[in-house]
Parts: sequence; structure tokens; C-alpha cells
Amino acid sequence: MNEKTDERLIEAGRKLFARDWQFIWASPSIETLPPMAGLEIAFAGRSNVGKSSLINALTGRNALARTSHTPGRTQELIFFEVPGKNDLRLVDMPGYGYAKAPKSQVASWTELIHRFLLGRASLARVYVLIDARHGIKDVDLEVLKTLDRSAVSYQIVLTKADQVKAAELQARIAETEAALAKHPAAFPNVLATSSRSATGMEGLRAAMAKLLEERAS
Repeated sequence: MNEKTDERLIEAGRKLFARDWQFIWASPSIETLPPMAGLEIAFAGRSNVGKSSLINALTGRNALARTSHTPGRTQELIFFEVPGKNDLRLVDMPGYGYAKAPKSQVASWTELIHRFLLGRASLARVYVLIDARHGIKDVDLEVLKTLDRSAVSYQIVLTKADQVKAAELQARIAETEAALAKHPAAFPNVLATSSRSATGMEGLRAAMAKLLEERAS
């Protein structure tokens, strides 16, 4: 992309997320998913990686997605859209991995995540959130394998980038991009973000605006 294209997509992304985003649906199971409409973009990641905070930062709505310091708070697939618009939905997924909940319940959430990723025709992209302080873990790799099997395009987003020194962050980005070379459905480049400082939000919004444009053409 050239500079003019970048500026155009940044503005398109700003307008996209300046809209009145609202909660529309919560699905505790595959059987209770809402009817498909438009494109869906999902946010996946380990418990407490910052999915809800990222959605709030993207939309400029501090309380749109529920946030908590307790891992495992989001227990359903949570859908957001703009009333009167059916072009795009955002999906906040249950955190996988560690959670303060019975093992059987955690297993149920994990199954819900994998089934959704494998079987949702309207799912256009998944952003897999990785804590910039820790990098990719084994539990993340299981989700990446599921996405590779489903052939849903996905991109890694490093969260909490403001809590990592600049040199360490660049090293984390490089090692993450190297790991993605083994995953056919993954975007090769990694986005670094911070919900607290708004770092990377402009680029993430622009990426989603670009996806909408590509699918509409």
C-alpha cells in the first residue's frame, strides 16, 4: 500500500468504528448462534489476554465488552454490531487456557471455540491475541492448528505492548512472525497493540476496513 492508500484506509477504519456499536447476542453453545449476516470478525486468545479491552478500545466504548481481572469471565460467544448495518459483526470469544472455573466448564468453552472456528461460514477473519510479555504458548498453537484446518484467515495481535520495552517488543514480533511461517492460514505480519495507550488501534481498524472493501468488491 502507498501512503495515500494508507491514509484512506485509516480514515475508513476510523469511520467504521465511530459507529454506534452495540451488544446483540450471546451464545453459550453452537446451537444458539445468531443467524449469519454479513461478515464476522472474531477475537480469540488466552484467558485475560485482553480481548474485551481491545474491543472497547477499537470502538471507543469503555463498557461495550465486559472486562474483568478474573480469567475466564467471558463464558459465551458475544456478538456486537451496529443497528441498521449488517456488513460487519465483532465476536468476543471465551478465553482458552487457564480460568478460575471447573475443568469441565473450561473444556466446554474450549470445545465451543474450536467448533465455532471450524464451522462458521460467515467468519471472515480471526485475530488471535497474544500477550506481548509472554509470546505464543502451546495452548495458542492448538487454536492456530484449528484455524489452519478451517482455512479461515487469521492474524496475530500482540496485546499489552505498552508493558514491554521497545527492544523486547521488536524481538517478540520477530519471533512470532518466524513461528507463523509454519501456518498456512496466517497473515505473515504481526500487529502490536495496547488498549491502554491506543497503540496499534489505528492500524487494526484500517485492516478491518480493508477486509470489508475486499469482500465487497
